[in-house]
Amino acid sequence: MKVGLWRIAHARSGDKADRADIGLFAYDAETYAVLKREVTRERLAAHFAGMGIGAVDLWPLDNILALKIVLNAALQGGAARSLRMDNLGKNVAAQLLRMEIEAPAGLPRLR
Repeated sequence: MKVGLWRIAHARSGDKADRADIGLFAYDAETYAVLKREVTRERLAAHFAGMGIGAVDLWPLDNILALKIVLNAALQGGAARSLRMDNLGKNVAAQLLRMEIEAPAGLPRLR
């Protein structure tokens, strides 16, 4: 079934220069396995394409059931150069949580 990440995970994000740094955290090991399978560099690039991002870096952090995601060249040069009025990378986690993935209906947060 299609499910928004907001239903099964939580996220935090920030910025450093022209990079948005996101942590995507599963609530349990079963959900983490689904995140590792479904949240790929390619899907992230497609989801954030409207931001005009560069390369996407993705690292699994198995010990804390999280994915570390870095969107390069995503913030129009960073805070010192950008004309964006938001908090740059601070709101990117909310945008990520709107991404939909395929997940089994039996995940703990969906029961």
